[in-house]
Amino acid sequence: MTLALLDCPTGLAGNMLLAALLDLGLPQEVIAAPLAALGLEGRYRLRIEERRSAGLRGLHLAVEALESQPHHRPWGALRGQLQAAPLEPALQQRVLAVFGLLAEAEAAVHGHAAEAVEFHEVGAIDALVDIVGVCAGLLHLGVEQLVCGVPPAGHGRVVTAHGALPLPSPAVLEIARSRGLPLGSSEGFPAGELTTPTGMALAACWADRFGLSPAALPLRVGVGLGSRELDRANLLRLTLARPLAEAGAEGAIEGGEVREALLQQQAQIDDATAEDLAYLAEALRRDGALEVFSQPVAMKKGRTGTLMTALMPPELGPRLRRVWWRHGTTLGVREQLQDRWILPRQSETLATRLGPVRIKWATLPDGRRRAKAEHADLVELAGRLGRSIEEVRDEVRRALAPDGGAP
Repeated sequence: MTLALLDCPTGLAGNMLLAALLDLGLPQEVIAAPLAALGLEGRYRLRIEERRSAGLRGLHLAVEALESQPHHRPWGALRGQLQAAPLEPALQQRVLAVFGLLAEAEAAVHGHAAEAVEFHEVGAIDALVDIVGVCAGLLHLGVEQLVCGVPPAGHGRVVTAHGALPLPSPAVLEIARSRGLPLGSSEGFPAGELTTPTGMALAACWADRFGLSPAALPLRVGVGLGSRELDRANLLRLTLARPLAEAGAEGAIEGGEVREALLQQQAQIDDATAEDLAYLAEALRRDGALEVFSQPVAMKKGRTGTLMTALMPPELGPRLRRVWWRHGTTLGVREQLQDRWILPRQSETLATRLGPVRIKWATLPDGRRRAKAEHADLVELAGRLGRSIEEVRDEVRRALAPDGGAP
């Protein structure tokens, strides 16, 4: 099971959660594709920066609208737009659930039917990017269970399209009341909003429960930073983990290495073109396969074929089998459970003079760390800036020099 642990000691906002997903290594195209399907391509820009808050690193995300925004978006019109868009059914369902909860909360606090709700801040393009992006990201990472810490809501007042409103904001308070969700104390915080309606709705629709995290084996951590300066680190952490009870043998740790269980799926194919095989491999990766590779094999009657292998977390077996049937020509897929040993790893986005580059850090058994730059980011920067990949790689090396790493 892929477990996500959401720690939000200074509150919860959609852009912070999306930044944490990107810090986990979520490809930006996972966010861009559904937004393009909604007709938003070219209408926004993601400003992603590596920053520090009270000495702790993380990613900060701001969504910049590239055109004037409508004064409001009626819920009926927005729902129709979401229903008509060619989104994956699971994503469409999640996004509609989040906006539907926001509409119900707004209707309750203003005293009219949900159909009459007109979104103001929540209908703006940054809220659309946050909600669609977070839902797409959690689905892409295969999150099956999410445990959320209890977020402080804030105190004082916030200025909105409806004027100055008390904090916790009426929509946040209504979501918590209607779903029976806890809100943490804001004692000790300066006056201001800590948890936004968008952040609260996302947590309410995704979290299986609120409270302390269960015993688990942490695998990867993403950190999203807030914009406000506080007397402490203003961040949330999203940790991908395996439940300790499930980890057992597959989560065994020895000498700084971690053993995890994998499912291997294989098929021998002799009736597909190279282009079809490439598309099948990409579809398997897109739906969660950790590795996909192929090799030539000699099959019966002397025919030359291809042996394609996909490795994945065991829980993704049923989903990936459907990919083989949908995009492949094989009539059978073999499965085998196997173990692999991995080094503890963490992804982060490195700010360089040429632009941000995702870095994978591996911790060796002797405690040393090894860095590897994401090749796709090197290629993208090289193409956009008219530089060679080696020039971009050298710039990454210089940015990593204080940490002693090398891509």
